[in-house]
Amino acid sequence: QAADLSKPIDKRIYKGTQPTCHDFNHLTATAESVCLLVGFSAGQVQLIDPIKKETSKLFNEERLIDKSRVTCVKWVPGSESLFLVAHSSGNMYLYNVEHTCGTTAPHYQLLKQGESFAVHTCKSKSTRNPLLKWTVGEGALNEFAFSPDGKYLACVSQDGFLRVFNFDSVELHGTMKSYFGGLLCVCWSPDGKYIVTGGEDDLVTVWSFVDCRVIARGHGHKSWVSVVAFDPYTTSVEESDPMEFSGSDEDFQDLHFGRDRANSTQSRLSKRNSTDSRPVSVTYRFGSVGQDTQLCLWDLTEDILFPHQPLSRARTHTNVMNATSPPAGSGGANPGSNGNSITTPGNSVPPPLPRSNSLPHSAVSNAGSKSSVMDGAIASGVSKFATLSLHDRKERHHEKDHKRNHSMGHISSKSSDKLNLVTKTKTDPAKTLGTPLCPRMEDVPLLEPLICKKIAHERLTVLIFLEDCIVTACQEGFICTWARPGKV
Repeated sequence: QAADLSKPIDKRIYKGTQPTCHDFNHLTATAESVCLLVGFSAGQVQLIDPIKKETSKLFNEERLIDKSRVTCVKWVPGSESLFLVAHSSGNMYLYNVEHTCGTTAPHYQLLKQGESFAVHTCKSKSTRNPLLKWTVGEGALNEFAFSPDGKYLACVSQDGFLRVFNFDSVELHGTMKSYFGGLLCVCWSPDGKYIVTGGEDDLVTVWSFVDCRVIARGHGHKSWVSVVAFDPYTTSVEESDPMEFSGSDEDFQDLHFGRDRANSTQSRLSKRNSTDSRPVSVTYRFGSVGQDTQLCLWDLTEDILFPHQPLSRARTHTNVMNATSPPAGSGGANPGSNGNSITTPGNSVPPPLPRSNSLPHSAVSNAGSKSSVMDGAIASGVSKFATLSLHDRKERHHEKDHKRNHSMGHISSKSSDKLNLVTKTKTDPAKTLGTPLCPRMEDVPLLEPLICKKIAHERLTVLIFLEDCIVTACQEGFICTWARPGKV
């Protein structure tokens, strides 16, 4: 039925406490009834049915379980009655909708303990909530997310750590540390192979679930990143039957599409030429919104995911942040890696584009193939064209930006060493910087956003990808839907 957007289906006003987070149970939802959990700033969790209206339950009502703010609440995947609640105390609690919370504070008994986490069961004569209490890391637990198959749980905390657990066996699978500051948001790729986090280092970080390591960082935000989300409709893990271009010629007038298309043609070029050992083409698209009021869209492409294909190590290791002038010897820094076999007209060194969104690498990956030189030239030509305006704009503002925002990506290599020193001595007693837990900026590929656009006046707090649109919301109270190209 057509929704009247001026009249909400349900509206509730709370006194003395504010709603902070919510989650619908997609498993049990019908047109007539839907189970909605809402977490509050004073620690309670309410179960409501905004359609039926009469059903409502309150958990942790007396705040005997936890008095701190609820930061995240989620239904356990595949369950009609279990849900997990995280608090700014750093604790998570597992509840069952059917059970009561008891009239006294719960007593706990240790179930399992590991590096910087502990899980307790609630011991009482009759079954009551919470079933389990998880204590994770130091400081607030900002968000958690279940893997697509529901078996794993990724948590991000104010201590800057991502921790991934096997949810059923309560075992730690792997960890990662932010560049600095707390991690605020986390999400899984639709196939569960990658986790993206965002936080107070203004970066988005891509972590491989299988390898338990950081595989890329994305720099585009000028302030804290508040939400990261994968776009399941643009993410393609497909057999490499090159798709035809869809859309009309008018689309090409638009810079973003031009860029997008160039990107995809080029990766197809490199696929056609690369060895046939990997016949699957892969692109993951994810988005992020931040306190800088910007929406960024990112692509995670094969050259980042499979760097052991003939990708020039030299190019990724020469300081990735210094986009303006890579060292003259960058081509030969690692003998035999790319050997300058790609010669673009009037350019002895490959074009200095190490920061563009994974464009240059695909050009380089041609180096190992038969018809590499010509395609390489075309590809780098394409990438140069595709990212030209972006780079000019970046470099022009880059001094100004850095002074204003103290952001990482605009710093030239000289000052980045200073920055590393500061980070090490000041914020890192555990000396994680430079270790696999938190590699240095120059040790992992740096992604650039495909699109980075200011879309609000206040900090952004919501990003949801739907089939025909993208939904965003900001602290001014506006919820906006953005039509996907061709879906208007």
